[in-house]
Amino acid sequence: MKIAIASDHAALDLKAALAQWLSEQGHEVDDLGPYGVESVDYPDYGYKLAEAVASGGAERGVALCGSGIGISIAVNRNPAARCALVSEPVSAALAREHNDANVIAMGARLIGPEMAKACLKAFIDTPFGGERHQRRVDKLSKIPQDA
Repeated sequence: MKIAIASDHAALDLKAALAQWLSEQGHEVDDLGPYGVESVDYPDYGYKLAEAVASGGAERGVALCGSGIGISIAVNRNPAARCALVSEPVSAALAREHNDANVIAMGARLIGPEMAKACLKAFIDTPFGGERHQRRVDKLSKIPQDA
């Protein structure tokens, strides 16, 4: 599977660890940056990641920042991205099964590398449940007309 990964400066170490682990698992990893320790703005990398997934350049995405919150908001600005912020494997699996999430977000200051790998494994291994969930997922990419 081709997986794009991006972070801000706060999550560089976790990004490197997850990128290496994904490669070891046989996945093709597209590291979208950043590549240095200087301070960067997480929205720039969230938008870049969302575009990679939305365009089909990657099947899934991994978004990382200090808390995971800011970058997940940035990714979700793209209507074709469904980014779920998770901190344990059950939520990661449910994000895939129920919401067809195509991006997972995690906070480097809140989650350790081993738990992050467990979340990522659940996210990759869990298929979308389809059926009753599909109509709800379809609504996620549309702006409600009666809002």
